[in-house]
Amino acid sequence: MQIMANRKNGNKQISSNRFPIRQIQFGLIIAIGGFLVFMVGARPELFLLDRSPVVGFIQITVMLVGLAFICIGGYLSLVGLWKGNQLSIAAELGVRLISTGFVIAVFSGLADIFGLGSHPTPDFIPYFGKWQARGVQIAEGFIATGMLMMLPYSKNPLFQTQKPSAKSSDNN
Repeated sequence: MQIMANRKNGNKQISSNRFPIRQIQFGLIIAIGGFLVFMVGARPELFLLDRSPVVGFIQITVMLVGLAFICIGGYLSLVGLWKGNQLSIAAELGVRLISTGFVIAVFSGLADIFGLGSHPTPDFIPYFGKWQARGVQIAEGFIATGMLMMLPYSKNPLFQTQKPSAKSSDNN
């Protein structure tokens, strides 16, 4: 069993296996807080905050803000797992997939507000319909796939990174 002997490097606390513990903890706290905000938007009745039979603009916005915090917190935690090494190409694609998924979620969730949905704003009260829910679910799948791609798989050659060598930086 490895003992976690922490060293202080400036303001960063690094464990004996070189993980930036504070960055990972901070990212997880943001992600869990984002999940709670997401749940307030998605299921306000769990927190005794339900005031309407339909999911309206405010609930959709709160849900999307929570999803944004989940994405940011997950990103911070997963970058910390790379121990300061350069991200692999797959991990970089994962970052872009997370961002793309969030943009899809925003445009799917707020489609009526943007005038893209089946209930445009001037004529109807915008609400969260089944097609919007499917769009947000697909976007969450993109986000989850991106986060899985950001994991540092060290044994798979597709996910390996090379440390910058002193010789390559001297030649430039």
